[in-house]
Amino acid sequence: MSRPATAITTVAAGILLGTGSGAFAHIRPRAVIRQRLAAQVEPRRIVPLIRPALRGEGVWRPASFKVDGSAPVLATSFRPDPSNPSVVAYVAWIDHTRTSIALYPGYSDPPTASPRGSAEIPSGERWRLLATFNGGFKWKSAAAGFVVNGHADEPLLRGLGTLVAYADGHVDIVSWHGPPTLRRLVLARQNLPLIVNHGRANPNIAEPWLWGATLGGVPLVWRSAIGIDRHGNLIYAAASDQSAASLASLMIHVGAVRAIELDINPEWMSFNAYARRGGRDAAQVVPNSQQSAYRWLTPDSRDFFAIYTRAGGSPLVPFR
Repeated sequence: MSRPATAITTVAAGILLGTGSGAFAHIRPRAVIRQRLAAQVEPRRIVPLIRPALRGEGVWRPASFKVDGSAPVLATSFRPDPSNPSVVAYVAWIDHTRTSIALYPGYSDPPTASPRGSAEIPSGERWRLLATFNGGFKWKSAAAGFVVNGHADEPLLRGLGTLVAYADGHVDIVSWHGPPTLRRLVLARQNLPLIVNHGRANPNIAEPWLWGATLGGVPLVWRSAIGIDRHGNLIYAAASDQSAASLASLMIHVGAVRAIELDINPEWMSFNAYARRGGRDAAQVVPNSQQSAYRWLTPDSRDFFAIYTRAGGSPLVPFR
């Protein structure tokens, strides 16, 4: 790569200050741009839970290059646990009006993926790549559905929390109660039951056996989650020293009305954003010394999500 990766973190407890970015957007009719700008609802600052707040705590900063005048991927961090101020949660917000989401298999997970593709971001799509982030558990750890372009590599299971996307660009997080697959689904990724529904934690959230095996069997580990806010925007978060219950509380605090847990344990946490088109100037929103900010620009064993600009793409997950 032409430039070294940079982490989007600084200051005493690792609170994010962010990096700005400059990029060009495709020229579109002014009416279309005005309509999209009117639909955009940027998130409010995350209310600090510890006082005094650190500099930049909970303040959203651009994480990606600009689309229609501003970054559609924002990032921040805050301390979620007043009893343990050293813990930092890293959060990203994704504007659904200017982005599209894709789901890709890794080269070994899920085990039955077809097409599997190259297990990395396709070279022909990198010009519109905004961000990438980790998927859910390995299939040997928990059964879960995996659908790409209407094809179920793993059948969807009733009652599991599911991130879904449709051909009209609509994205949601739901408790799945439909058939094993639907042709109109662009993608679906399941991982355990919802941890948050209707803005409340799952009533079984305190049962540790439901929410994944941890390294050493300890309850508090790195955990990640993806949620959706009341405006239809996605919110990703990851933090160390989390139980499933504290992760659910964290997601509610940042504005998720529904959420699923994604991968857990320290090696697998990744949310990378790109300040320039072409996958350039990558930065780790979630600091992780075991992974590169350019993860998924080379083949990787695990499934992952990509966030693209909506402009320039088709409704389907691209593989070229």
